Amino acid sequence: MGIFEAILLGILQGLTEFLPISSSAHLRVASELMGIGDAGAAFTAITQIGTEAAVIVFFWRDIVRIIGRWFRSLTGSVPRKDPDALMGWWIILGTLPIVVLGLLFQDQIETTLRSLWFVAISLIVFGLLLGVADRLGKNARPLEKLTWKHGLIYGFAQALALIPGVSRSGGTITAGLFMGYKREAAARYSFLLAIPAVLGSGFYQVLKVLKNSGGDGDGIETPMGMTLIATAVAFVIALFVIGLFMKYISKRSFLPFVIYRVLLGIAIIILLSTGVLSADGGTLAAGLSQVTTGAAL
Repeated sequence: MGIFEAILLGILQGLTEFLPISSSAHLRVASELMGIGDAGAAFTAITQIGTEAAVIVFFWRDIVRIIGRWFRSLTGSVPRKDPDALMGWWIILGTLPIVVLGLLFQDQIETTLRSLWFVAISLIVFGLLLGVADRLGKNARPLEKLTWKHGLIYGFAQALALIPGVSRSGGTITAGLFMGYKREAAARYSFLLAIPAVLGSGFYQVLKVLKNSGGDGDGIETPMGMTLIATAVAFVIALFVIGLFMKYISKRSFLPFVIYRVLLGIAIIILLSTGVLSADGGTLAAGLSQVTTGAAL
């Protein structure tokens, strides 16, 4: 991967992370189309640090308030049923499913589940579920009425995003809509819930890469330098996307995203069936490499 590809994937990560269309699916497909093969689960996890940094900046006041009142509730200076203190507990609770399932199925997540067949099917199935939830959901429940049961359901919905194509925001927002939450409330909790999970996963992958490479950054499918460039670009782009997305969903439905997901899933299936794309990333990358080599000769 060169600097051009890194910047392009960083832009793509920043644009798609918070939209319910699966950033990991877009990175997976884009890297194949650029002929660099699968950039890897580690690349995806690390670049997501950039987008989550944007979430922290955007929701800084909310995050500081929640953390502060959660800690103060432990000492009794703030009531334990304070909405912000409870939000701290619900985020912790909602993070547990993805941590447990991520550790249990790490090998499958980094190999089998990255098949483009899984990506395509996930895009279509969970896109349709998002459409049903958006249509049938009451769109009335505020985030202040979040309960521990709902927080846990949100958590398992987020864990589904371990499968590329599901979408972290798409999964959690879909669950929220089915439970009757307002679109904006579902999205806001989705973003807050993702912070510990994404940062934990990203920094875990950084440590894993450094350990495997002896600290020189060569133990990753993509060179660490290019990964960091993509991460920085994703941060800048994500700052603009978050605000626009929150304004959009406060007034409009998720139908455009549903249609896009289904069409993208169908397109991937067609490309796989015709041999343009390879499910494991080998065919296209090798083919383009041969073409490039032949042209150079």
